[in-house]
Amino acid sequence: MRSWIWTLILFAAAVALALVLREHGGNVLIIAQPWRIELSLSLAVVLALAVFLALHWLLRVLNWVGSSPSRLRAWRGRRAQKRDLELLERGWINVLEGRYVQAEKDLSNLLSRTRSADRKVLAGLSAARALHLLGETARRDQVLRLAQEGAGQDSRLRQAVDTVTAEMYLDQNRAEEALDLLEPLQDASSRFLHGTRLLLRAHRQLGHADRVYELTRLLLRRGAIDETQARQFIRESTAQRLARVDESGWNAVWGDLSADERLDPDVALAGAQAQIHLGHPAEAARILEASLGRQLDDRLLRLYSRCDAAQARQRLGHAELWLKSHPDHPGLLAALGQICLAAQLWGQGEHYLERSLALRADTHIHALLGNLHDALGHPDQALRNWRLACQAADAEIPVVDRLLPAADTRGDPHFDAVDDTTPVEPAPSAPYAASGVYVQDETDADAIPVAAPAPEPPAAPAVSGSASSEDEYFDTAPIPGVDMSQTSDGGAR
Repeated sequence: MRSWIWTLILFAAAVALALVLREHGGNVLIIAQPWRIELSLSLAVVLALAVFLALHWLLRVLNWVGSSPSRLRAWRGRRAQKRDLELLERGWINVLEGRYVQAEKDLSNLLSRTRSADRKVLAGLSAARALHLLGETARRDQVLRLAQEGAGQDSRLRQAVDTVTAEMYLDQNRAEEALDLLEPLQDASSRFLHGTRLLLRAHRQLGHADRVYELTRLLLRRGAIDETQARQFIRESTAQRLARVDESGWNAVWGDLSADERLDPDVALAGAQAQIHLGHPAEAARILEASLGRQLDDRLLRLYSRCDAAQARQRLGHAELWLKSHPDHPGLLAALGQICLAAQLWGQGEHYLERSLALRADTHIHALLGNLHDALGHPDQALRNWRLACQAADAEIPVVDRLLPAADTRGDPHFDAVDDTTPVEPAPSAPYAASGVYVQDETDADAIPVAAPAPEPPAAPAVSGSASSEDEYFDTAPIPGVDMSQTSDGGAR
């Protein structure tokens, strides 16, 4: 469009010039000794324009020739930039697709040939990511050093290198090293949200509950973390903080929680345990009652039921109110039974425990019933419930597939010496071997009795009244199968 406008302007100027020259005819005389040149005015104007255009194009050609080296350098730079961007793009696509070997090859090629600091850092970090996912940590650290050198003093590039390096360290649980890189990046405004998330991850690995709580709150206010995950982190960190809180720090930790967070079962459990540790069982009961009033939790019920006789009556009243809304809750019935035991309400406690046992049989209920019958002087019933508690806990007695051979009684001073001349009869094929030892056959499920080998003649008996031989023998542990009744005299076993 602009070319058409300029064309019209030129045509208009030519027409105007022609009209002016037609009305004002004349000659132009040029005297340059020894020459005398006379031209018409029209021809002189045309020649002047021609000379102007010729000079203009000549100067442009000279300028083009003079600027050829710089233009050539710019062209080569554009070509190199295009090639670098293609390698970087292809490398990142390979990383995202999981072709880490090809990605590392392309990105390492770009790292070695590019002259741009930005592209050198990007290529180094991308190649390091591919090597990290391949598990080649030594080569990864080498590439990260090259990227750090390429960043130079550019703070923006150095932050990028430190962030990527710290994230890789966190994948290896090297939280201390990651923390050293991330702490300088955390400014007062906390605008570096990705770095803040990495800081949160590092402090979680190190178990720094206070910092985890602060950073989670910060990210939650800025909407930079999933709310469900943030609530989980707050629960975990609060439970850790309450586990080591003292009297002076209780208000700071507990007062910073919202009302909804205090009712969470994990937080309420940690808070109640902290109050019990500080010697405030009544405050612990209030914390548990507030949480249990919203949702019954077996852990909270079990802790709530652990009380002395002075608090049992009050806790029993609260638990019975909950029972009206949840009449078939086994954990609540078990807690009521345990509270009744603390208040020495034996009949009522047995009633609640039996109801709970009908709904769910577990170790805790059987153990409580055993304690109840033991307190009432019913040893048989107490023993029965304790055995059922062991069975509910899947307590298994180890079974030995192959028993040890019969004990060698040679040298035992309590066994009479056997006459060397006494013939040794072969072992009878009785149902039980003489030694009482059974060997499990690998091809048969039944036990096959095996007779003990014939004993060799024992050593000479010790002098009567001397305990030195007995002490020497019984210096070891007792041997199974030896008749202990024969050791009534001398030598403690």
